[in-house]
Amino acid sequence: MLWADVALTTQELLLYSGSVIGMRSERIVRAGLSPSPEDLAEFQLMGHEKLAAASESGAAIANQLHTTQYTLVNRAVKDWLGSAVALFSLATSTSADQAKSHAEAFGTAAVRSAASVTQLSSAGARIVQRGLRPIHAKATSNARRLSATSA
Repeated sequence: MLWADVALTTQELLLYSGSVIGMRSERIVRAGLSPSPEDLAEFQLMGHEKLAAASESGAAIANQLHTTQYTLVNRAVKDWLGSAVALFSLATSTSADQAKSHAEAFGTAAVRSAASVTQLSSAGARIVQRGLRPIHAKATSNARRLSATSA
């Protein structure tokens, strides 16, 4: 569900961005070589908003990476290596009892490894969500504001 939310947010972002780009492009063309003070203010706002949203997005991504991603990557690698060791132990078993014990250890290690990878994927989706949030919010608010002023 996290990745579905990312896809939906991205779709909305693309729709709103396209709308904003169209309205602002039309305003630039209408302003021509002699833009009004309101036009100049809007043009300047475009640059400031992009920098602010990109900065906020980068900070959100860095914060989320710092808090979860590195820990989960380490855990996933550790669990994967544990699965590989357990599989190798199973393959080199010399008795039925030893094979049974190693098979159980491999099953446990494989489940743990799969859980870690799932958590890693979820963490990746949360990182993308946090990174998209400020850009999506700005595109959405601009689309509403510019639609209201051009109507």
